[in-house]
Amino acid sequence: MEEAARSRWFSPIRLGRTVTAAERTWVPAMVPWRATADGFVTPEVLEWYARFAEGQPGVLVVEATGIRDVASGPLLRIGDDRFIPGLRTLVETVRERSRGRTRLFIQLLDFVAVRRRPEPRRFFGRYLEITDSLRAQIALWLDEPRWREAKDDDVRAYLSAADRVTLETVLTDRELEALDYGYRERIWDMHLPHIRELPHVLPPLFAEAARRAREAGFDGVELHYAHAYTMASFLSRLNVRSDGYGGARENRVRLPLEALATVRARVGDDYVVGIRYLGDEVVAGGSDLEDAIWFGARFAEAGVDYLSVSKGGRFEDAKQPKVGEAVYPYTGASGYECMPTVLSDERGPFGRNVPLAASIRRAIHDAGRSTPVVTSGGITTFEQAESILARGEADCVAAARQTLADPDWFRKIRLGRGDLVRRCEFTNYCEGLDQRHKQVTCKLWDRQLDPSDPALRLATDGKRRLSAPSWSPPDDAPAG
Repeated sequence: MEEAARSRWFSPIRLGRTVTAAERTWVPAMVPWRATADGFVTPEVLEWYARFAEGQPGVLVVEATGIRDVASGPLLRIGDDRFIPGLRTLVETVRERSRGRTRLFIQLLDFVAVRRRPEPRRFFGRYLEITDSLRAQIALWLDEPRWREAKDDDVRAYLSAADRVTLETVLTDRELEALDYGYRERIWDMHLPHIRELPHVLPPLFAEAARRAREAGFDGVELHYAHAYTMASFLSRLNVRSDGYGGARENRVRLPLEALATVRARVGDDYVVGIRYLGDEVVAGGSDLEDAIWFGARFAEAGVDYLSVSKGGRFEDAKQPKVGEAVYPYTGASGYECMPTVLSDERGPFGRNVPLAASIRRAIHDAGRSTPVVTSGGITTFEQAESILARGEADCVAAARQTLADPDWFRKIRLGRGDLVRRCEFTNYCEGLDQRHKQVTCKLWDRQLDPSDPALRLATDGKRRLSAPSWSPPDDAPAG
């Protein structure tokens, strides 16, 4: 307990002008799939965050929350004022269960369309657009000019019965991808009007979402500029938009900076606005650490209150989904680097993303700024977190999977009972549930079922507990 009390990890840190976190322990955003189908807070959502709050982390970030009022499954939304009452209850719940010790932020997310991989007959019979170009390709392949005038139904019937070589010859790369992986929009699909309008639409959407977050009582917002989603795609080297928002770095960072400025203007200088973004995309042709350092400096200059650094998690290298499932951005090499497992290379899963945050932080400090930098990825012990801070590699140390394994681990360590911490095994059991949009739990506690426990709540499959078992300090430990 004395060692924890004098540590950096359990020391306070200022975030923005008005918020001080009691310690540098941090729970990054995790999506638990507990909201209603239309994005409202549920009792299960409240209990999920209440359970983390009992561990009293310095900062707790609420899951990626959609800024549009559109269907997105059991993911929280903040795209309309009707969501504010439920989110306000969430804030109050965390305040109460953490005894006012935890600062609560909410992550704001935008995404473009991703559809499930279709059954081939359904794809050819319904989804594939029959164009003159496609007819011409079939005519060339078969050396039969009559196909240039073929009816839509005839083209669909032919393709439904065609072999793989034919399909790979006559379909475009994007059409073949839509068949094999499911249809997925890119932010450089400039032929789509709603994609062209993103630079005009997104800043006010983010700003209004931030305004609602402030009204609900959150201590701040985190703009989600990472992984497989809209704003990360604007930052990507793969972004080839020709409207001044793609190509060169200066263009790729333009919309993220405009959104940041619009949010700041809406919520004021006294409200925390952070950014979660990628230190490396880990995909061919994507952005790397050099880009991330440059972007971080621009965000710091623009007055962001903190930077939370992640890695990978892109669609470009994701594995092919099964028919009826959507492509999942954490299945390829970039996804592995985002959430490395115990089945690893010689580096292991522990702290392998820390060097990215360290390089970004060093560059920001060299530029004369002190914007706090948060690191995460395979963090599982006090010694590991404390050494990261001691070496100046980050200002806060976050842990998602370890906190899921033991929501009380920060508090246990602070009370000198680190021997009681339930250690994450990094098998990514939790990530497997997330991939199937099942309620996320941890294998280390979800089968500990005591039917006599009145507080026990089960997942919809009836086989797993939804929250980690409760914990109270031993009799010889101080309360707190």
